[in-house]
Amino acid sequence: MTSRITAIGRPADGTADRDAAAVTIRRATARDGKRLTRLIQASSAYDGPYAPMIAGYRVGPDYIETHRVFLATGPDGRLLGFYALLLAPPELDLMFVADAAQGLGVGRRLVGHLRQEARAAGVAAVRVVSHPPAEGFYRSVGAERVGTVAANPPAVMWDRPEMVIRITPADDGPAASASDG
Repeated sequence: MTSRITAIGRPADGTADRDAAAVTIRRATARDGKRLTRLIQASSAYDGPYAPMIAGYRVGPDYIETHRVFLATGPDGRLLGFYALLLAPPELDLMFVADAAQGLGVGRRLVGHLRQEARAAGVAAVRVVSHPPAEGFYRSVGAERVGTVAANPPAVMWDRPEMVIRITPADDGPAASASDG
């Protein structure tokens, strides 16, 4: 399938659903670390006052081998996004979608996949400490706000929403049934 994504990452003809269906989600390997790090460093979501949060951040082979890290690629093999699920305690540690893939359903597909992974691991809920601008996205995929995590200078200079994604046996949640594993 050929992806019709414009230079700014939006479908040229309303094909977002079809393009999202062409996304493949797979377990990351140690060799993916540099690609994941580049995606984080290029994220415009961390421009300006949020830049210290990712300054010098690196996703190394040890991190990938220790945690459940999954990446999403397009039909051309291009990295579209990734997430990391920690199990003890259950938490979404990282989730990034490439700027050019924003709005195409990649984040929803990743959250759907996360739900499946958490369910398979016997997890009832996954904690999310959200980047403040991403709170609306997490709410749109069913996360519930349960509190606030206070700023922790110097890296994190702002309070962050604390949320929970509940994992239920019967409900795959938003977009989960469409995700690949």
